[in-house]
Amino acid sequence: MRLVNQRLARSEFRSAANVVGWLGAVQAQDYAGAKWAIGLRAKGLIDADVEQAFNDGAILRTHILRPTWHFVTPADIRWMLTISGPRVHAANAYFYRWLEIDRDVASRSRRLIERALSRGTHLTRAELGAALGRGGIAATGSRLAGLMMRAELDGVICSGARRGGQFTYALLDERAPRAKPLGREEALAELTRRYFASHGPATLRDYVWWSGLTVKDARAGVEAAGAALREHLLDDRSYWSARTSPFRAGPSSTYLLPNYDEYLVAYCDREALVMPHRRGLSGPRASDVLSNSVVIDGVVTGTWTKAARPGGVRVKVVPHARLTPAGGRAVKAAADRYGKFLDLPVDVSSVTA
Repeated sequence: MRLVNQRLARSEFRSAANVVGWLGAVQAQDYAGAKWAIGLRAKGLIDADVEQAFNDGAILRTHILRPTWHFVTPADIRWMLTISGPRVHAANAYFYRWLEIDRDVASRSRRLIERALSRGTHLTRAELGAALGRGGIAATGSRLAGLMMRAELDGVICSGARRGGQFTYALLDERAPRAKPLGREEALAELTRRYFASHGPATLRDYVWWSGLTVKDARAGVEAAGAALREHLLDDRSYWSARTSPFRAGPSSTYLLPNYDEYLVAYCDREALVMPHRRGLSGPRASDVLSNSVVIDGVVTGTWTKAARPGGVRVKVVPHARLTPAGGRAVKAAADRYGKFLDLPVDVSSVTA
């Protein structure tokens, strides 16, 4: 059901914005991996298409939900920041104190950043650090990172277009000028509905982890979403999904998922995603869901790595158990799909190791 709802098993989407909007937010500290996560959930989308969407501002990258980067759409970024920004600020409180970023420093930084990025200017972090330094604010290393994150959470800046492979920042007012604001209750209801529609079946605890909300706010979101959600019991545990979600499993499928993929990272309880003989192995289980993972029929069955080779890319698969010939062919097909996304030929090794 999760494969279907996450649009891995089947998808009608044809753009990066469609995918990101459906999922609500896509964890994206690994930019290349996050682009592949989007490509897996859309028809005919290749890496260059996602890159173009990012540069055009059809999808944005910012700190939201948790103290890490996510892709979000311009239409969603403001109301999501309204409910998640204060929570991430609270999580960062010690970090801010250690870096000596108080309200006065944040306010002065905001004015300098807004001036530097005015009239559609996109600048790298180092360039903004230099602008802050000229304005009398020390901004290097971790302190610069903290200042940038705070400005993102305050709705001042977000991602700009990449410049020669470098990331830049732009003013949020210029990248999302027509984003519709929502009241807090309405925003809670929308985030809750969006999560359980795209990630369900999931528990309240899963949602608290993904959203960064308190349990109280998560429950309020479920109540506000009302008839849009349905509850069902599996193994004496309450799971939620959209009322319109199909209550059925997806077709047999094999995927090479990137690290931090929403199928793995968006749940607090990942027991169902692990092969039975590996359950309880906290180390491998934790590394599996945060690594490039081989998923067959919804379960993590191995890991994979990639490396550039002349004119293409090499994929090495490390299965947790010996693959059958059919399993090896399915993994090869999944790797070929990754090659098509990159628009590069791909070699696969060790698929039956």
